Amino acid sequence: MRMRLCSRHVMAEMTPIALTIAGSDSGGGAGIQADIKTFSALGVYGCSVITALTAQNTRGVRGVFGVDPGFVRAQMDAVFDDISVSAVKIGMLGTAAIIRAVAEGLERWQPRWIVLDPVMVAKGGDRLLDVDALTALRERLIPLASLITPNLPEAADILGSPMAEDLDSMVSTARALQNLGARAVLLKGGHLGGNASPDFFAWDAEEQWLESRRHATQNTHGTGCTLSSAITASLALGMPLDAAVSKAKQYIDAAIAAADSLRIGHGHGPVHHFFKQWSS
Repeated sequence: MRMRLCSRHVMAEMTPIALTIAGSDSGGGAGIQADIKTFSALGVYGCSVITALTAQNTRGVRGVFGVDPGFVRAQMDAVFDDISVSAVKIGMLGTAAIIRAVAEGLERWQPRWIVLDPVMVAKGGDRLLDVDALTALRERLIPLASLITPNLPEAADILGSPMAEDLDSMVSTARALQNLGARAVLLKGGHLGGNASPDFFAWDAEEQWLESRRHATQNTHGTGCTLSSAITASLALGMPLDAAVSKAKQYIDAAIAAADSLRIGHGHGPVHHFFKQWSS
């Protein structure tokens, strides 16, 4: 009997596990829901800590209800106290108090990988991070992150500088973000326009451009959440950071390419997280 219990315990520890700390999207396209779908599609068990409830659909956000920071911390402690989390993805946080609660939890439990997607504004323009929370984000969370994945407007917001408008200014923006303490930066260049979607990846003294063609679709809700959670899933599977970023870029490109095969809502629909599983 003792041998069987031991074998089960070893098998359980081998299960790749990722945790998402983010807001809930009632429409299912972004946030916690997109993260869990991505983890599942990539073969990783997903846990969650919910920071906010949103009333939203493909047309926009109708309301946001923030979770008490103490309860955010209680969720984190409950997960880490029992479950061997390999990698953490952080999305919508909303307030400085929640940011501090998350930072304190991460400092206590010290997960190996922390991927921070600094969600500030929803696809329809609704602000999802208080302006006064930016200081807490810069000072408490960014220095803890293994990787941050801002888009160009988010990066400008964090730095308090004009938005990058070309490839050269993307490079300088990424390096400025590294100077805030992030070990690596994936700066997403989708807002540049044009036929390609260039992302600049900087880690240590290394750098790499990751490009994909731009797909003609309005179904791009949750792309940022999905990309960062795909990176997190690959890290939970044991990949090195550069390989995880490359694989995640390929995954989100395919998920966007397949997005029009879904018929969800009347606005900006979601990407197709299960393009591979549903087509087989």
